[in-house]
Amino acid sequence: MMSLTTKLALAAAVFAAPVLGATTASADGERYVLVSHAPDSDSWWNTVKNGIALAGTQMNVEVEYRNPPTGDLADMARIIEQAAASGPNGIITTLADFDVLSGPIRAAVDSGVDVIIMNSGTPDQARELGALMYVGQPEYDAGHAAGLRAKGDGVSSFLCVNHYISSPASSERCQGFADGLGIDLGNQMIDAGQDPAEIKNRVMAYLNANPDTDAVLTLGPTSADPTLQALDENGMAGDIYFGTFDLGPNIVEGIKAGTINWGIDQQPFLQAYLPVVVMTNYHRYGVLPGNNINSGPGFVTADGLEMVEKYAGEYR
Repeated sequence: MMSLTTKLALAAAVFAAPVLGATTASADGERYVLVSHAPDSDSWWNTVKNGIALAGTQMNVEVEYRNPPTGDLADMARIIEQAAASGPNGIITTLADFDVLSGPIRAAVDSGVDVIIMNSGTPDQARELGALMYVGQPEYDAGHAAGLRAKGDGVSSFLCVNHYISSPASSERCQGFADGLGIDLGNQMIDAGQDPAEIKNRVMAYLNANPDTDAVLTLGPTSADPTLQALDENGMAGDIYFGTFDLGPNIVEGIKAGTINWGIDQQPFLQAYLPVVVMTNYHRYGVLPGNNINSGPGFVTADGLEMVEKYAGEYR
């Protein structure tokens, strides 16, 4: 059986046709900076860090991961400006808020720095800013697909637990879910904040006030883990329909136990890994994929959890 590294190396060859508080992997080749919108507290991004680190090692390039410690998007905009001024061969960045981040991204492109948009934003926005391409999961489309799936399962009302409501991309997940169900979002999205205890309390308060809620949608481990605790405490675990974005150890255990119906895997490892591979081959050989790469959405259910469980929080 091939090792994971061997499989990823083969995947790199397939996608190699057309092409940083900082975590750093150094080499003698090109230098690429990945800038995310994630606060330090969001462990989901550890998988992104693993992706960029492995790509840096395999492609023999220097990679850096940079982010605003509190998730402040104005701070992120400054980090993009600083990254561009440092003279990298390329920048890989999320586009959590087009209005806030489009200026520094366009300025980086205009200065001659190649850019790939990953994780958030859309292919159209990446094209508008002059980026080479987009690698990620269009958030509204993923939410809409989740809503269609839930509608087919009989859901007609829900609570969307938004732990990062300052990011428009997060709200697009909730809006897409409502549209997929064919209902108004209304007050079914709550600003849960980042504190686990507060998230649990807000979920319990909403469900107590709205006992006929059919389903809960969380937007990642930051909100899913405390929501699991809330449902355990109020006796609804396993009885209320529960879908979530993204994966993590507790989410995988919830899927196995039947308390979570599915998790949407946008494959964050690939969102970081592939842009490094693409950019390196673009700069070395002038080759670039003709299309953007959608890394998701994929629905993870209790069937086929073995590989996901093994690598949850590391490569999945």
